[in-house]
This record gives sequence, C-alpha cells and structure tokens, in this order.
Amino acid sequence: MGLVIGIDVGGSTTKIVGVRNRKVISPLFVRASDPLASLYGALGKYIDSNKLTLGDIEEIILTGVGSAYVEQPLYGVPTARADEFQANGLGAKFTIPLDNIIVVSMGTGTSFVKVQGDKIEHIGGTGIGGGTLLGLSRLLLKTQRIETIAELASRGSLNNIDLQIQDICSKPLPGLPLDATASNFGKVDGNASPEDLASGILHLVLRAIGQSAILSSIHSNIRDFVLIGNLTRLEQCPEIFAKMEELYGVRFHIPEYSEYSTAIGAALAYQQRTGIEIIE
Repeated sequence: MGLVIGIDVGGSTTKIVGVRNRKVISPLFVRASDPLASLYGALGKYIDSNKLTLGDIEEIILTGVGSAYVEQPLYGVPTARADEFQANGLGAKFTIPLDNIIVVSMGTGTSFVKVQGDKIEHIGGTGIGGGTLLGLSRLLLKTQRIETIAELASRGSLNNIDLQIQDICSKPLPGLPLDATASNFGKVDGNASPEDLASGILHLVLRAIGQSAILSSIHSNIRDFVLIGNLTRLEQCPEIFAKMEELYGVRFHIPEYSEYSTAIGAALAYQQRTGIEIIE
C-alpha cells in the first residue's frame, strides 16, 4: 500500500500526517494567513521534508473546515474529503483503543463525538475552546501567543482569581472539596497580575470544556474521554484534567499525536472508506 496523507485544514493552521500500514509517519504543523495557503504550504513542506514524489502518494484525504475550499485534486493526486466528526472518532480510537469513548476535540471551539464500537456520532459541542482562550488573552493580557500565555500561567496563582468553596464555606460540601471553584474570576480585582490572569483564563477554558464533556455523557455509561486538538499541548492540561478525574470519577486520556488525531482519522477513513467524498 502506498502512503495515504491525511490533512486537517483549519482556518489558519493545517496538520498533516502520512499513514502507511496503520503507522503514523512524520506529523507536521503549519500556520498561514488563510486555509488554502496553509494547506498548500503544509503539503509542499511535507513532500519536500520527506523526500517524496507525487507518485509515492496513494491518496490525499482532507478534513476540517478549510477543506471546503478545495474543489479539485491536489497536484493531480487522487483527493477526497472525509467527514470531520468521523475523522475525530477514527483518529482517537486509533490511539486509545477503547470501545466506548467521547472524543473531545478542542479546536477554536470544542466538539463532542461519541464512539461506541464501530458507531461514531457527533453529539454536540460548545463555543468555548482555543478561540476563547486567545480572545480573552488578547483582551486581558495583550497577547495571543499561546506559549506566552502558558508561561505566564505557570507563574500565576488561581487563588487570586477564582472564588473557591473555602472562601464562602468553612466545610467541604458533599462531593466538593474546599479548593473546588465556586465562581471563575469571582475573586479577581483590578490589581490582578498578568500571571494570575493567565492562570485564570486557562483554568476557565479547560475546566469548562471538561465539565461540558462530562455533561455530554449523561444517559450513557461512558466514563472515558479522549482529548484531542492543540490545547492538549498546554503544559497545564494534564494537571487540570487530572483534578476533574478525581472530582467526577471519570478518565481523561491524552493520546500520542493528540493534536494530529483528526488528520490521522482522515487517512484512516480512506482505508475504511468511511464518510468519504471524492473530489474530482
């Protein structure tokens, strides 16, 4: 089998991977000013850095919101479009081989995809995601560099931002420890430091995503959640979700190649001929 390339085309970022014999080859991430520039830049860079020829590529499978702009095969290579939610499910299950999961795709916003055996179903989402993180940081911190935000947050204290149970009650409430958040940004004042604000923003976004994911599992027996997308790379992400695991009795998994999971799923969709639309 030749190399199948999966490409997740976002608004200004593109993730690209090769898959051959169910092995992931050379994941790559590219930023650009628009989806098509990002897509062609990523594909050209991938071909060049891996010393490929167009003949080495069996098919290119696109997914993501930016894939809608592509109306013809790329460079004459057979090209198709995969349903993004199917790609989310296939990619997550490839790296976390569990039969019953909810995939939490943390992009600009966040989508939830239920995977039960071979059935993959989009069950909803929330507008809170990376776009929220960057927007609030632009407003409160005057930056939207994710590395700067994470570095500031690593030196901040959430105690100066969030109102906690211990601030309003001397004893833990049933199921809620004293350090549980009663109100995000409920304690902040005009003198809050950039470090504290960054910590508050990160916790607000990631906790809201995690709690929304848990609510999406109501009326099911699913207790495993697979986190994918760029926000999984934040150094604070494992710690924040670990605390929610303890509080709610669930399991959050961050797989290898988590930020490339949708691109991997697109390539796998080709192999399974699942949710594929040929581009001619």
